[in-house]
Amino acid sequence: MLRIEHYSKSYGSKLAVDDLSLHIRPGEIFGFIGPNGAGKTTTLKAVCGILPFSKGEIFIDGTSIRSDPLACKKKLAYVPDNPDLYEFLTGAGYLNFVADVYGVSATRRKELAERYGAMFSLTGELSQPIAGYSHGMKQKLALMAALIHEPRLLVLDEPFVGLDPKAAHDLKQVMRELCDRGGAIFFSSHVLEVVEKLCDSVAIIQKGRLIAAGSTDEIRGDRSLEDVFLELEG
Repeated sequence: MLRIEHYSKSYGSKLAVDDLSLHIRPGEIFGFIGPNGAGKTTTLKAVCGILPFSKGEIFIDGTSIRSDPLACKKKLAYVPDNPDLYEFLTGAGYLNFVADVYGVSATRRKELAERYGAMFSLTGELSQPIAGYSHGMKQKLALMAALIHEPRLLVLDEPFVGLDPKAAHDLKQVMRELCDRGGAIFFSSHVLEVVEKLCDSVAIIQKGRLIAAGSTDEIRGDRSLEDVFLELEG
């Protein structure tokens, strides 16, 4: 579903990501962890076609993000760690805008908006302007907008930040359901306990270079993921 081949990205003279290769299969929840400044967000943005890059290739379901970014973006959804939404719109207006962009039918968008609105306890606020939303409410709305066109690949940057415990639980359920339908999820997180319990596979990046990757059980061994991460970072 996602294939990153020898991807590198520089900002001037600084090499942010150095020769990164990762493969994520359909049905897989893949965790991407590393310290601040390791290159996680840079990689996620490149996967989504937001950041250009000169070295390597990234394929979404077999299609190159460099040669056909529009086809790739139809198959994926991205939620950044601090989503910027159109605050002059209501929550419902924003969902309809995103649904229009992706050509979601009126019937299907209504079904999904009702389902996720109830799940994230946001139904009563969808008629209100986004400008009055809290950070957590904006995060929930961004997740709803990402899910409303039923993407094949969901890319999330720190998705659990700002979510209350129930919303975090419901998001984990939605993530697993998406993968059970043959989709895949690639997400970064500093909450290692969540990564350890939720992810089928995990990769650890440090200073732009991959230092470990494999199934969560292989990486962890008989220790906690936190112990492995701290040892590798050290």
